[in-house]
Amino acid sequence: MAARPSPEKRGSAWTLIAARAARGFGDGFTALLLPVYLTTLGFSAFRVGVLTTATLLGSAGLTLAVGLAGHRWPAKRLLFAACALMALTGIAFSQAHAFWPLVLVGFVGTLNPSGGDVSPFLPLEQSLLAHAGQPSQRTHLFARYSLAGSLATALGALAVGLLAPLRTLTGASQLTLIEAAFALYGSLGLISALIYRLLPDEPVEHAAARTPLGPSKRNVYGLAALFSLDSFGGGFMVQSLFALWLFHRFGLSLPVAGAFFFWTGALSALSQLAAPPLARRIGLVRTMVFTHIPASLCVIAVAFAPNVQVAFALLFVRALLSNMDVPARTSYVMAIVTPAERAAAAGVTNVPRSLASAFSPALAGLLFSLSPFAWPLVIGGSLKITYDLLLLWRFQQVRPPEEADS
Repeated sequence: MAARPSPEKRGSAWTLIAARAARGFGDGFTALLLPVYLTTLGFSAFRVGVLTTATLLGSAGLTLAVGLAGHRWPAKRLLFAACALMALTGIAFSQAHAFWPLVLVGFVGTLNPSGGDVSPFLPLEQSLLAHAGQPSQRTHLFARYSLAGSLATALGALAVGLLAPLRTLTGASQLTLIEAAFALYGSLGLISALIYRLLPDEPVEHAAARTPLGPSKRNVYGLAALFSLDSFGGGFMVQSLFALWLFHRFGLSLPVAGAFFFWTGALSALSQLAAPPLARRIGLVRTMVFTHIPASLCVIAVAFAPNVQVAFALLFVRALLSNMDVPARTSYVMAIVTPAERAAAAGVTNVPRSLASAFSPALAGLLFSLSPFAWPLVIGGSLKITYDLLLLWRFQQVRPPEEADS
């Protein structure tokens, strides 16, 4: 029987999960408010896409730096630095109104327009969480981590529905309330820092110091290349631009959009609990692929939806499937590398989630401005299906230890 993790390890795991939830709440409402904020300031769909690209490019650079060079500093110190940057990002976005200053803040800051977690926090948290339990519990830990983040993100999206009653209650303009929301986002960075104070001063696993990539380099770079393709496809449908399309295509109000993204986020979050038992049955790679392909087909079908009811039905089905690969993917990366390489592997494989996807939002914004048809959804879904098939072909025989021994 496997030994139970120590109380210190269990405490570290719940600390990381709580911090992920705090940041997820901020990501949820800022991803939805960002296009509203920018259009209120008079920016076109193309400029919204350009700013989204800038934020994702900046996140990619920070994540890559943490993954490749972060082993030189204690993880806790780097997490505090990222929290400070998050606080400054919120303050700056609440004050800046001109386009290029906003692009600059988006590039150097932590703002996340994708609705998922794309940030320098990710490689640090994932490497620490991978050490916070037994290998047999690793996928379960990442499922809880992803569940907390997704549920908090969904609640953040739902919270935007409070803007209308707040406008009635306070008499403030929508622009003023959105600026206050970005300030709240910055305060969540400070709250996250208080949560991280509960982590031990040293990494949870003392036996394996963090090092750059070594023996696992070939597999990690192969996964990074495939994740690049997946992320490039996902960039055509980041939540901010998806919301913008729904506003224009079906005339959704902000409260309705917020409620919709809450329920899709909640369904996505809860579905991740099915990933660990499914992975035990069919394996981590097949769990990723066999849940991802139907979700991508639903996205493509949304582009042809004749009305909002059909579009919502397809997107609810997608929500039930699209994020089941998240804990499986993270667990798989952590399993096929040595413990010492986990921080570097997390950084290198997470960078494509922002770097490759950074180029597609500007293209999506341009396509949305040129045609009312949702070409970005068709393109993004097709690229994601291509990624799934290549992943199955390349990595179905690269099995983590617990699957190889079964």
